Amino acid sequence: MSARVLITGGAGFLGSHLCDRYHNEGWDVICMDNLTTGSEKNISHLAGKERFKFIKFDVTNYIDIDGPLDLILHFASPASPIDYLEMPIQTLKVGSLGTHKALGLAKAKKARFLLASTSEVYGDPLEHPQKESYWGNVNPTGFRGVYDEAKRFAEAMTMAYNRFHGVETRIVRIFNTYGSRMRLRDGRALPTFFRQAFSNEPITVFGDGSQTRSFTYVDDLVEGIYRLAKSSEVEPVNIGNPEEITILEFAEEIIKITGSKSEIIFKELPADDPQVRQPDISKARRVLNWEPKTDRQSGLMKTMEYFKNMVQSDA
Repeated sequence: MSARVLITGGAGFLGSHLCDRYHNEGWDVICMDNLTTGSEKNISHLAGKERFKFIKFDVTNYIDIDGPLDLILHFASPASPIDYLEMPIQTLKVGSLGTHKALGLAKAKKARFLLASTSEVYGDPLEHPQKESYWGNVNPTGFRGVYDEAKRFAEAMTMAYNRFHGVETRIVRIFNTYGSRMRLRDGRALPTFFRQAFSNEPITVFGDGSQTRSFTYVDDLVEGIYRLAKSSEVEPVNIGNPEEITILEFAEEIIKITGSKSEIIFKELPADDPQVRQPDISKARRVLNWEPKTDRQSGLMKTMEYFKNMVQSDA
């Protein structure tokens, strides 16, 4: 009998790539998503295949799955600013109630549990680069707090289930990731810049563009998560690409590779927007023997055609 994995948020950007990876590895994959931000298009190529099942469901409700489960990957959550600012209550609920329900299922099934956390637990960091031991600098009552604190609570709940109930748990802290199946209008820098560049619209940079980000290609991220799920590491692990770039430089890079005629315009920086973001991946290198293989230029070239087609389809 094949091993079985439940992937919550499995029709989303990252979740759907994980569905692919585990299905290709021979697992029985159960994809669960309420399609608030996910899309059945992301998993349409898996529909009807053996060892794959899709369940439309909101994980903030009691979860019941027939049969055994070996692994739960909890990826259900809005993950872009435009989403969690428009859906603050849902974001808090899926981070708290959803994580509680998924952990309860892991306990009942004696399954290993992996939580998708985020670099946003570090807030606007006073430590650079950020390593897992850093506790963060988060504004709990700010607009971004609904996402940051939901994930911080989810981490605390995960560790409590590990320590009190003996559930095998893993926590991945995901840094900015890009690739196919990102939504064109999800508010994140990369899809926004591609959309504006291919439409020859002004590219909007917030603040003066000096804030930095570190972008990870999705295949590298999936490999890191796959290794972490198999490992014995209980404490959080950063998975990201330490290659850092300013947002202004990134916008200029997108204009160059697309051949766009777009100009760059500047808008007011949103409240609590992190000024720096760069993972310290020493732990991932040591514990998982993992580091990203795809440099940003190669990853962007792989992703560019996807976004070009999306823009043409959207038009």
